[in-house]
Amino acid sequence: MLTAEDKKLIAQLWEKVAGHQEEFGSEALQRMFLTYPQTKTYFPHFDLHPGSEQVRGHGKKVAAALGNAVKSLDNLSQALSELSNLHAYNLRVDPVNFKLLAQCFQVVLAAHLGKDYSPEMHAAFDKFLSAVAAVLAEKYR
Repeated sequence: MLTAEDKKLIAQLWEKVAGHQEEFGSEALQRMFLTYPQTKTYFPHFDLHPGSEQVRGHGKKVAAALGNAVKSLDNLSQALSELSNLHAYNLRVDPVNFKLLAQCFQVVLAAHLGKDYSPEMHAAFDKFLSAVAAVLAEKYR
């Protein structure tokens, strides 16, 4: 459960991400494909080379979905319901992959934000990403 302080830190962090969503989202995907090559199987129709238009476009979608979730911290289930349905019923993505992408997104934030990504901010955003992953996995039960 996110505390009031967590929510404040998440909002502050997301302000730092603004303007870099496509860059951070696509870099997180690239890191996931490199570190966890099994995740590539969900993107057989994508050009998975670094900087490809498809990876950049999907990275932007991922970051936009996270941005939408940041705006809806008190109602993540409703905010992510459509995405949960899509990934569970249409795309049939193994829910463990949400956690893998979340981990890669954390690495991207730490690499780009440096000292601006404080341990407290990291902890709050980790709780947020865990909550997002849990909501996206709800339809699998």
